[in-house]
Amino acid sequence: MVDLTSEMAQLWSSLGPPTPGRARVVQFAAARAGEGTSTVAREFARLAVGRATKPVWLVDLDLMGSGQAAAIAAERGLYGPLGKAAAATPDGSVFFTVQPPARDQQGRPIPDARYLTARPVGGRKLWVTSFRRDGLRGAQRVHLLPKGDYWRALRPHADLVVIDSPAANRSNAALTVAPFADFTVLVVSAGETDTTAPAQLRSAIEDSGGRVAGIVFNRAEIETPKFVRRMLG
Repeated sequence: MVDLTSEMAQLWSSLGPPTPGRARVVQFAAARAGEGTSTVAREFARLAVGRATKPVWLVDLDLMGSGQAAAIAAERGLYGPLGKAAAATPDGSVFFTVQPPARDQQGRPIPDARYLTARPVGGRKLWVTSFRRDGLRGAQRVHLLPKGDYWRALRPHADLVVIDSPAANRSNAALTVAPFADFTVLVVSAGETDTTAPAQLRSAIEDSGGRVAGIVFNRAEIETPKFVRRMLG
């Protein structure tokens, strides 16, 4: 496993001090799959646990994959054991809807929140979410909501909410969530020289109402090379 502690510490410092009493919401996104976004998001959450007083939430937007919990379970020595699954929402709001809704034995719609769980990692300081895709039936599909209710509901209960979004070349999740995050950090794999796709993603996020904090080069120094500084303007 690549140790990104130093890079994540630099990123933490570059974002500036958080507002007391209000959790910061930071999204990690990439233009293309394979850039290492999930690794960077997970490592940033791990670093934040040592600096936060309230819990840190790692929200996995890859609902059909939910790979963050599996990755953490595979690195038990690094992150600690996963605890029992619990509700992942403090007030019943979630960032997606399942359509058509399933119904219980009384014919009542099953709330979307039932599909989302969270598990504590190594105690109760870090929480990671998972989507219960095994609960989907037949033609049911999941749609992300362009609403900020869930993110607002989490803020009083955390110091940091880390959002791991699927790559933009296979999902619009990053654009949907960007307006409700304080920052979006773009992830590019080390050695990448084509800045076209990251530049396009940055423009799309800003057009959607989001704010791009900068770029992290996975498995490389976090300092932005000159050609990327020019691209970011």
